[in-house]
Amino acid sequence: MGHTPRKRFGQNFLRDESVIDAIARAVAPASEDHLVEIGPGEGALTKALVGSGCRMDAIELDRDLRTRLLAAFSTHSRFALHSADALAFDFGSLIREAEPLRIVGNLPYNISTPLIFRLLDHAELISDMHFMLQLEVVERLAASPGSKDWGRLGVMAQFQCHVEHLFDVPPEAFYPPPKVQSAVVRLTPRTQLPPVEREALAKVVTLAFAQRRKTLRNNFKGVLEDSDFEALDIDPSARAETLPIEDFIAITTHLPS
Repeated sequence: MGHTPRKRFGQNFLRDESVIDAIARAVAPASEDHLVEIGPGEGALTKALVGSGCRMDAIELDRDLRTRLLAAFSTHSRFALHSADALAFDFGSLIREAEPLRIVGNLPYNISTPLIFRLLDHAELISDMHFMLQLEVVERLAASPGSKDWGRLGVMAQFQCHVEHLFDVPPEAFYPPPKVQSAVVRLTPRTQLPPVEREALAKVVTLAFAQRRKTLRNNFKGVLEDSDFEALDIDPSARAETLPIEDFIAITTHLPS
């Protein structure tokens, strides 16, 4: 008897073999890799990855899928299943001998952004991440300054990671088909970051984009004066969506700690 997808878990199971193969090729797991799959669901992608002989930890919230996943993959000596909510899971607990994690997942749309921010908190533990996401989210992650999609998500993701929009996936690749387009993205954490605290940068970016239609002068009212922007060679009448990451870093560094 098949599993009935649950709306409360945001379940849309990937079933298109060509898409599964494309993701597996993008990830290209090796036997020495340590993969973590978030939301394996029915195990379609799991099957395509675990055959590499890699160590794999799978995190699944739906207990009804746990028995099926164990039946399918417990014969793999390096497979482990965790019944947990990825938003509350301790990814650091999976580290063995400083072995970096490779994260993979077809993420439910309702938790994708907070989960990505949570994983960025552990970026030093991760070598790369491959996610199936709503196309709109991928476009925001991979956006460039000056585009309508450039905002807090893109700035903070690209501050820590190299972001690649790999390919789009149509609704009919899933069961049940979602009402939105999807896409696969790769995030590779940077080995070196500018000398600025991420938390401080995040506050500046949040303030800058607080009201997208307003100028920097308005959004930073009471925090920065025109003279501050002039010292940074930034136009105070510009909108946040026009600024490159370097300008957000400059503002953060300029502000008193």
